[in-house]
Amino acid sequence: MNLKHGKYLGVDYGDVRTGLAECDASGLIATGVGTLREGGMMHTAQRVARECSERGCVRIVVGLPKNMDGTEGERVKTVMAFIDLLRPLTDAEVVTYDERMSTMTAYRYLDATGTHGRRRKENIDTLSAQIILQDYIDKERNSAGK
Repeated sequence: MNLKHGKYLGVDYGDVRTGLAECDASGLIATGVGTLREGGMMHTAQRVARECSERGCVRIVVGLPKNMDGTEGERVKTVMAFIDLLRPLTDAEVVTYDERMSTMTAYRYLDATGTHGRRRKENIDTLSAQIILQDYIDKERNSAGK
């Protein structure tokens, strides 16, 4: 199966740190690309839009932090406010993806690899963005194959 895809940018938005990941143009592999510490929602939105443009991404996948029971709490409202700032700054399509388990998965991975302390804090947001994006592209690919 040969799907037309394009590069996507994955975003794990946070008030202090925002993790970023990108996938290759074929949509097979997500790779963490770093963590932003811009300070302020608008500055972060501007930086995400710039990263998207510089990387040639056609879609931005933003993790949506739903509660474990699937309801939407205060964090979802914050992320949606971020998305409202981001959309006018980019030509890329901006979509959300349920990220309920991404941070827990990232912590388990860092535990398994013995990553602790400062290194853990530096890597958790990027790894979470990578997990969000990989889950998204896997689901997209699996849906296209049906």
